[in-house]
Amino acid sequence: MKKKISNLIAVLSAAACVLLTGCADAGAAAGTAGGSSSYSGLILLVVMLVVFYFVLIRPENKKKKKAEEMRNNLSVGDKITTIGGMVGKIVNVSGDLITFETGEDRVRIQVTKWAISMNNMDKNEGK
Repeated sequence: MKKKISNLIAVLSAAACVLLTGCADAGAAAGTAGGSSSYSGLILLVVMLVVFYFVLIRPENKKKKKAEEMRNNLSVGDKITTIGGMVGKIVNVSGDLITFETGEDRVRIQVTKWAISMNNMDKNEGK
């Protein structure tokens, strides 16, 4: 994985050099024609955007979608952990607010759904 990322950075830096300054040696190192065609810079830019999409943007969107789905599927009785590290059991879900109890002293805390970092019931059901 590190090798792929370092190769990607090398290609992108060479592409940026070609696009910004037109230096032919960086273009030759990256396997381009060195700016001989007016379309080579545009093609390189499109390739860079596609690589950024698949390496950075798409995985982040998948992660956000999965977290949002987890928060929407919370129900009474689930054991949760908040972003701040508080652990408890859900006793009420109403709209965007979740009420949960912590520990044996039965202290009830209300938080919004976005403050939930994980549903601990998912881990226990898999075992």
